[in-house]
Amino acid sequence: MKKFLLLLPLALLLAAPAARAQLVHSEKSLYREVLVYEENGERCMCFTRQCRIGRQSCIFLSDPHRFALNYTRMMLGGMLFTGPAPQRVLIVGLGGGSIPKALREILPQAQIDVAEIDPAVTRVARRFFGFKEDPKMKVIELDGRVYVKRAIRSGVKYDAILLDAFDHEYIPEHLLTREFLAEVKSLLTPQGVVVGNTFSSSKLYDHESTTYADVFGTFFNLKAANRVIVARPAGLPDEASLRARAQEYEKVLSTFGVDAQSVLPMFTTRPDWDVKARVLTDQYSPANLLNH
Repeated sequence: MKKFLLLLPLALLLAAPAARAQLVHSEKSLYREVLVYEENGERCMCFTRQCRIGRQSCIFLSDPHRFALNYTRMMLGGMLFTGPAPQRVLIVGLGGGSIPKALREILPQAQIDVAEIDPAVTRVARRFFGFKEDPKMKVIELDGRVYVKRAIRSGVKYDAILLDAFDHEYIPEHLLTREFLAEVKSLLTPQGVVVGNTFSSSKLYDHESTTYADVFGTFFNLKAANRVIVARPAGLPDEASLRARAQEYEKVLSTFGVDAQSVLPMFTTRPDWDVKARVLTDQYSPANLLNH
């Protein structure tokens, strides 16, 4: 899913009143209603009327290249600062396509695969948000977990996997469990990294944290209104390595309105959750209850 203005709360996706927002597109799919609103120079994809629960993706109409949502800088920082430039990337959840579009510019030689369950989201991303596929960037219209299982069977490996799939309320529960994260982990190359977008205010916060820790061990925890988890099974880089990577990508990220140095203070491994919270599993993942 996706989010809010670059310096504004994102998990407060309880969007500001949108009385002035203009509905420019609406279509129903098997999964949801996909809506596009415009207001105050922004165009946003939402899954609820007047974006009352959240904004999936936004762009500035005057400068679509610049990131409009805060979580994107954390996700890209988490991926780019923690290891060598990835050559193959998997993104679970397309939204408006801001992250794959940015990665195409930043990593022009990379193979980028996007798993998106809803063809309506793909259509809207193409028509209203400037998303374009190319020979090395493709959308696979499948549930993210189904795609991961098929990728395991095919033997494919990824240098980076970004988990950014949301429905109209939160992350689908089958994409939160220990079993799913273990499957994701098995797709990584030896130096591969997983970056997961979640909410810092979610009632699932403790459970998500213990689940990631159970699968990956110590991870980076980046927080604004959203929370981004960065895990690397081979071990996390030290501060000097993070700073060197940030400097490497500083110039290109600035073209998206991102100050790479401002992301660095967000990297922390200090637990701020109940370490005894129950791990989410395929047998125990009552996200619809815990997150209300």
